[in-house]
Amino acid sequence: MINRDNSPWAPCPQAQIDWTAAATPRSREFGDIYYSADDGLAESRYVFLEGNCLAERFAEAETRVFRVGELGFGTGLNFLLTWQLFRECAVPGTRLHYWSCERYPLRREDLRRAIGAWPVLAPLAGQLEALYPLPVPGQHRCLMDDGRVLLDLCWEDAGDALEDLAAGSGGCIDAWYLDGFAPADNAAMWRPALWPALNRASRPGATFATFTAAGEVRRGLQAAGFAVHKRPGFGRKRDSLGGILDTASAPPTATVTPWEQAAEVQGHPDSAVVIGGGLAGCMTAAALARRGIPVTLMERNSLASGGSGNAQGVIYTRLSHRHSPLTDLSLTSYLFALRVYSRLFAEGALRRGVDGDLCGCFQMEGPQTRLADVGSALRDMPQLASVMLRDAAAEHCGLTPGADGIWLPGSGWLDPRAVCSALALTGAVTVIEQCGAVSLQRKNGRWAVTPEKGNTCSADTVVIAAGNDSNRFSELDWLPLRPVRGQTTTLPAAALPEGPTAAFCHSGYLAPARLGEYCLGATFAPGDTDTALRAEDHRDNLLALSKAVPAWSAALAAVDVGALGGRAELRCASPDYLPMAGPVPVRPAWQQRYAGLADNARRVIPEPGVYHPGLFVNTAHGSRGLTTTPLAAELVAALACGEPAPVNRSLVRALAPARFIIRDIIRCGTRQ
Repeated sequence: MINRDNSPWAPCPQAQIDWTAAATPRSREFGDIYYSADDGLAESRYVFLEGNCLAERFAEAETRVFRVGELGFGTGLNFLLTWQLFRECAVPGTRLHYWSCERYPLRREDLRRAIGAWPVLAPLAGQLEALYPLPVPGQHRCLMDDGRVLLDLCWEDAGDALEDLAAGSGGCIDAWYLDGFAPADNAAMWRPALWPALNRASRPGATFATFTAAGEVRRGLQAAGFAVHKRPGFGRKRDSLGGILDTASAPPTATVTPWEQAAEVQGHPDSAVVIGGGLAGCMTAAALARRGIPVTLMERNSLASGGSGNAQGVIYTRLSHRHSPLTDLSLTSYLFALRVYSRLFAEGALRRGVDGDLCGCFQMEGPQTRLADVGSALRDMPQLASVMLRDAAAEHCGLTPGADGIWLPGSGWLDPRAVCSALALTGAVTVIEQCGAVSLQRKNGRWAVTPEKGNTCSADTVVIAAGNDSNRFSELDWLPLRPVRGQTTTLPAAALPEGPTAAFCHSGYLAPARLGEYCLGATFAPGDTDTALRAEDHRDNLLALSKAVPAWSAALAAVDVGALGGRAELRCASPDYLPMAGPVPVRPAWQQRYAGLADNARRVIPEPGVYHPGLFVNTAHGSRGLTTTPLAAELVAALACGEPAPVNRSLVRALAPARFIIRDIIRCGTRQ
């Protein structure tokens, strides 16, 4: 299991490329070319697509989702050709999931030059380039063709990425591309330790293809349970290898208690109900609908009427010079969210300047922030973020902050209400508002969902995304949710001497004016559940902004607090500030199954978790819902469909609601 906790954060190393006289990319480190200088398209099609009989398999529609796994993403040529073939051959209603790992991802400019050599791929290549992830360690999910194509790019060592996939997927890959550099040049990509994990990550009958015919590769794959055969190589190469999974290997001895894995894995549901119409609920409904699942979205009041109802919010991330679950989730979810929102703007579902704008954000840091360390960690990645002095920030933001900070060029602001409305318009989502309180009951192998006002719905899958009301359901009455009161202040645009041109975060936040008004936020009062507007909270918001922008102090002091509007609502937070996203455990069964952890927290109990079938939760996003809900929703939808997660196993565990049961068991043991 990949665990970087407290290790130094740094970008992953990128490929160093030399370009040959024939304009072919060559790896400086491994001394090998990425594709044939004679005909790279023909080579990839022959070795990998034909070697796995993909045209025929796409047309047969044996599975709802066809999954290709690849060792060595390289230039992305194999992916583009696979995507192109899928578009040409696949049966309507099927989906493509392409999973690939790469230890040394190409720089964006090298990727552009490499795939730009083939005009026939230009329409797809442009989309890949636009979504191509920054060299941030971890797993990055990209949604293409309205979600019909999923691309998971793991910037990881192949061994680590494969072990994570094998442990979390239970065998899911239909076809493998083994496309590292030649074994003589890059032995690590072909080491024998990889092949058992390749077996465990494979679906029964999975095939593989590779350009090499090296004896050590053939013998290693045979020893790992694959039937291997030789086929003619491409061009001047005499032989290559192909094969099929012949014998599934036994799972290895568990090194950690696999409580995040379900004892019974659910298949693809035929229907779903999402309870809660805020960001978490609307994102989840859209993620399920992308998978072709009819979704009923039930909201007690109206969409975005709770904590997601502010006029403006900022897409915020947390940067640190060290890894932690909070840092890794914040950064991974931030990058995924930007891809989601960019698509909504591009499609016209969100209007720039009215519903939001990805205009950048300056995060002013306090005296405790180690800006030098963060700046060193970011190195040469200004596309993600950079340390910026206050004077330089003024040029980007249209205001002069009181301190230095971090510039996030991809960030910006959004109207959460508009985001919820855009997501709810997804074709397969039926919205039921003003339905009052909702009750749940398990009947005949399905969930009966009964609103206070309206008719009962029956569904395979239910996702509770009801914020602070999520633990009012008996299955979740143990969930440690924490309400946090937050009040925003509505300020007329004329009240400020200058207009900010980018989002601005300090102890609160400010975005460019929307329809002639600013939304200042927000107070932070844990445990306070009163939602009446308070003049003193308006004063606190104005004071925080005047401290952050000293030049505005006089203008803000002149504001008549009594004339200000605003909004007070309750955020939903968790004790560890991480969201709760995942299946709902059967608590009594857990207390019995994992009782041994009370005596020894490090004890490995090799038993998977017992979960309520088809019941999930997505809540506790606190003040970062715009950032974390898109990825959390994708995680819940993937788990609900029995798919590989969009994050590594360590983050699946960090987000799992069941983590609190495990902690309670361990805590009770330490008290004895």
